[in-house]
Amino acid sequence: MYWLSASTLALLASVVHGDKMLRFSCSQLVTQRLDPLVQPGMSPSQHVHQIVGGDAFNVTMDPKTYDIPAESSCTTCTFSEDMSNYWTPALFFRARNGTFKRVPQMANQGFNGANGGMTVYYVTPDDASVNITAFAPGFRMVVGDPRKRAQSYDGAMNSYRCYTGKNFEPNPFGVSANDTAYLPKQYCAGGIRVAVFFPTCWDGKNLDSANHKSHVTFGYNGCPSTHPVRIPQVFYETVWDTGIFPQSEWPTDGKQPFVWAQGDGTGYGHHADYVFGWKGDTLQRAMNARCDFMGCKELKTQSFATGNKCTQPQIAKEPLDGWLETLPGNMTVTYA
Repeated sequence: MYWLSASTLALLASVVHGDKMLRFSCSQLVTQRLDPLVQPGMSPSQHVHQIVGGDAFNVTMDPKTYDIPAESSCTTCTFSEDMSNYWTPALFFRARNGTFKRVPQMANQGFNGANGGMTVYYVTPDDASVNITAFAPGFRMVVGDPRKRAQSYDGAMNSYRCYTGKNFEPNPFGVSANDTAYLPKQYCAGGIRVAVFFPTCWDGKNLDSANHKSHVTFGYNGCPSTHPVRIPQVFYETVWDTGIFPQSEWPTDGKQPFVWAQGDGTGYGHHADYVFGWKGDTLQRAMNARCDFMGCKELKTQSFATGNKCTQPQIAKEPLDGWLETLPGNMTVTYA
């Protein structure tokens, strides 16, 4: 059994102590097999993603020809000037008879009324003398590896929290010693919260890279000379409503029953994509103001009800609800 490593715990703890956190909700936009970063132009893509943010999400989002804020007519996010797209794989329940059902998301703590989706954070140092450079139009990045099935540090950081009770309990502030880097093995009646963290340093030149990762890196005690520009740390939280699947339906082989859409039954292969789409200089102004979870007068907001109305029909049309004989795309569940 592997918990979060000591170095990972230390880094994640630094995110919530002495930092400002712009925290907001983004309701569900669409769930489908598309990935315009890793598999641009492919419809359907390899596996299912849950997507939030602006409704300009598309099969191909070439930054040379696609102006995301201009193409978007609405966003699912609390801040109405944020047309960015945020996505992760969808989670499925695997019943003892071998069939699969997509796990719905829950509104996170403090966001009652939001239609599932994700909670998005932009983290900045509390020290206003530290310069934070907001992302530029065309910026995108990926964190994590969908093929990963064992714990190893490769720059990706995922954190799982099992809520055994209602109302997000237990839920200590920050990072808990009981958080894991893998899908919880016990029954989580109140849901499973998954957090994924993006890098904090940019090379200052490239808005993207061939693997969508090399232009950014994690900074420890400052940014390295190869990536000298400090950027906001983006991270996502998604709460999955795992409690609706009774233990009587769990597999008899003792394995926990939840799998990511790409067939990962361990949790180590969780990953996330980010495409910047804020209007004008709104994000930079919010970062300069060191906005936090209490609010941000620099940004325009909208109600959960308004955000919930922003939806997109599937582009890659296929049934994803109800019981399925296989994972969409015929992905095979693996543990190694």
